[in-house]
Amino acid sequence: MEQLSITEKQGANYVLYEVSGVMNTYTLTELAEKLDENIKKSNIVVDLERVEAIDSVGVGLMMATFNDGEDCGYRFYMMNPSPTVRIALEETGFYDVFAIIHAVTEVS
Repeated sequence: MEQLSITEKQGANYVLYEVSGVMNTYTLTELAEKLDENIKKSNIVVDLERVEAIDSVGVGLMMATFNDGEDCGYRFYMMNPSPTVRIALEETGFYDVFAIIHAVTEVS
């Protein structure tokens, strides 16, 4: 069975989510709830280095969180997208939309 592991950490001006596994329709409920709740009160960083697969629902969640952050005055960052995530974002044309970082020290 596909799973998504989520670790949440608090930073000075952000909430970091370290995500590993598969991001799809069946695994995103918990992450979606966390992102929706916290983008309204803090910058969000999602570490995607250990994501093995992502479907259109996963990409859609990232885009929705990005848009919600802009509406609320906070930023959404993707950190270290895995090759699979990078390809999915490039194929949808969204790669250049997101703030892609390599370390949490890049959060402004």
